[in-house]
Amino acid sequence: MSPGRRSPKALTDGRSDVALAEYERKRDFATTPEPRGRKGRGRANDRAPGGRFVVQRHRARRLHYDLRLELDGVLVSWAVPQGPTLDASVRRLAVKVEDHPIEYADFEGVIPSGEYGGGDVIVWDRGRWSPEPGVDPAEAIAEGDLHFDVAGEKLSGRFVLVRTPKGQGRGKEQWLLIHKHDEHAVPGWDPEEHPESVKSGRTNDDVARTPDALWHSDRPAAEAEVDVAAATAAPTGELAGPTDEELDALASLGAKGRWTVGGHHLALTNLDKVLFPARGDEPAVTKRDLIGYFARIAPTVLPYLAERPVNALRHPDGVDRPGFWQKKVPSHAPAWLTRWRYPDADPGETEWYVVADSGPSLAWLANYGVVELHPWTSTISDPHQPTWALIDIDPGTETAFEDVLVLARLHRTALEHLGVVGRPRVSGRRGIQISIPLAEGYTFDQTRAWVETLSRAVGATVPELVSWSWHKDDRRGLARLDYTQNAINRTLVAPYSTRAAPGAPVSVPLEWDELDDPDLRPDGWTIRTVLDRLEARGDPFRALLGVAQRLPAL
Repeated sequence: MSPGRRSPKALTDGRSDVALAEYERKRDFATTPEPRGRKGRGRANDRAPGGRFVVQRHRARRLHYDLRLELDGVLVSWAVPQGPTLDASVRRLAVKVEDHPIEYADFEGVIPSGEYGGGDVIVWDRGRWSPEPGVDPAEAIAEGDLHFDVAGEKLSGRFVLVRTPKGQGRGKEQWLLIHKHDEHAVPGWDPEEHPESVKSGRTNDDVARTPDALWHSDRPAAEAEVDVAAATAAPTGELAGPTDEELDALASLGAKGRWTVGGHHLALTNLDKVLFPARGDEPAVTKRDLIGYFARIAPTVLPYLAERPVNALRHPDGVDRPGFWQKKVPSHAPAWLTRWRYPDADPGETEWYVVADSGPSLAWLANYGVVELHPWTSTISDPHQPTWALIDIDPGTETAFEDVLVLARLHRTALEHLGVVGRPRVSGRRGIQISIPLAEGYTFDQTRAWVETLSRAVGATVPELVSWSWHKDDRRGLARLDYTQNAINRTLVAPYSTRAAPGAPVSVPLEWDELDDPDLRPDGWTIRTVLDRLEARGDPFRALLGVAQRLPAL
């Protein structure tokens, strides 16, 4: 075997325990916020060859881009000084560097000056990669010739990594990174013309000024990343959002105009159009009202939308007229709006989704006629791994709200008995939904099976209230305990999202004891009253954020 090459067996046997030794040797984890990673992840992938890829734009002593491919429990890595390109006529130098832990795929922050690689890092691109069909990627890397496809948010198509004779045997293997002449090739494509992070929308300058995320290397991976902005934000109930001046500017606009909020400029239209007819004594709700609410609720709702694709329900002509689901990012969306490409989309399915990660993005969606926000239960980092399990108590035509409460209380008792943490919320329409935070490592099949087992046990105690028929016409007006929402791209409405009904009711999280309040109603709060509730009681779901919970066997 040529000098500098490693055998395929050496690449796979105990990879994370052995290959990460160099990574750990170079770093002082008491100082650097980089993730330490976990031991014992050297087994081969259970899924098909390939996995996640990430490219991080790293301003250290010199600017470079780090290309990382998930393989056998680690991120195999190359430093690409001039960055990857879609230009098939260009060959980029790629220097082989030490393997990194899987957790590094999400790292975005500042490595302190004086530490190895000191400088700012952003997640410049990410997605999925797969080797050329029929090829063992570990063997191909050992042989110095890897052909692979990527499906990222910026990069796509077939790439080739080829090792050159330079650097072999001296610890710094030099490779060439080349894009093939395929339908994804773009002549003259320059990575420096696309400087924003696909994770946060920030540039390296933004991260250097105010790093949002720090890693605690001594914590488990699920708890390692801490959002500094959230940790230092005002206490729950003290809402921060658009300034008074920004809200005054929105109120003073005519039927249309340009509104600046959070540093972004929005061209607003039809501001006085009624989107929600009046309900009771409250006046109708206009698009201007909805935009203002989405901007003001942003600090509360964004933790439940962070890094999640959004399926949006649009009613541009008002909720009393037919609406429709919008998943695809429209071509006229502003460049600053965060987008994510779903790499597993089948032909004809939506590829590019909005990730609502700021107050301005929510305001833009409201101006676009979006009245309901439905985030995925998985994140863009791993769309096949849910971070929430959902219980949806869906009332039938003959179901009274008291029946819904009975079913919710039975679920409360079952979860308490099992020691499982979760919280309910009124849907804003007629039902109640329960959210259960998860540790990493679950599949949708597992969470769906767990919720089904739990809900069938609950339903068996009150069979007169529940139907398990899929079609509403077959349910005899009974409630359905819908466990099928635990699937990729199946969603429930976000906490604090409006619902498409008169008065603009809101989906509102509850404490468990509020299920016993005789005045509780499923659509009792609207955009005009929910902010007062938040100020008085805080956000009951805040306690669920960051809970890494294993589900007990049933």
